[in-house]
Amino acid sequence: MSYLRTIILTLSVPALVCAQALPKGETIMDRHVEATGGLKAYATKKSAVYKGSLAVPAMGLKGPLTLTKAEPNSQLMEVELPGVGKMLEGFDGSTAWGFNAMQGPSIKEGDEKAFAVRGARFHSEDWRKDYKSVETVGEEALEGERCYKVICTPHQGPQETQLFSAQSGLLLKAAVKMKTAMGEIPAETSFKDYKKVGDILVAHTENQSAAGQVMVQTFTSVEWNVALPPDKFLPPAEVRALVKK
Repeated sequence: MSYLRTIILTLSVPALVCAQALPKGETIMDRHVEATGGLKAYATKKSAVYKGSLAVPAMGLKGPLTLTKAEPNSQLMEVELPGVGKMLEGFDGSTAWGFNAMQGPSIKEGDEKAFAVRGARFHSEDWRKDYKSVETVGEEALEGERCYKVICTPHQGPQETQLFSAQSGLLLKAAVKMKTAMGEIPAETSFKDYKKVGDILVAHTENQSAAGQVMVQTFTSVEWNVALPPDKFLPPAEVRALVKK
């Protein structure tokens, strides 16, 4: 019996050690904040302007992109693609909206709005305001890199699955299933090419895939604490008219 007990303990102890080795979700999220600059560095930032390009490889399209953000939660993305025209998406603190010349104005509701509101939060390092729970559920390899898999449950909207590098602590991928007017759509974003901008480490490439379509956002410049006009995040007249209805 003692020999059998020894075998059982030998098999069980490594399993317990492995289970305990997974860091908590909160630890992983906080480590990402520290790895990208830390709370003190983020606290000095009030606004940001990202400039670069957006490409849709399958359609052979590529055009300039400008993403403007300001605290507490204002955001405007401007893209212009040849043959498509200008496309706008924004959140002004209350309304999540979109506008393009081909489809006109739109107002986001439900999961789409919740996701847009979360994305518009300027101080995303304060992740506890967005998620009511974060749980490490295992490990997963991403392009040969060992990652911790964390399920993030927001206060509103669908759960997100996030992958963080076990080595660097950086966020490498986020996946979500959103309920839209076209049904439930899985969407993924991978974050690459992290570079220092001042005292903050920023992913300069984001590969986004949803509904079978891939878009690549590449940032060539990022500027902090840019003075912005008061009406920068005001939606277009077409969107404001839709809100009034």
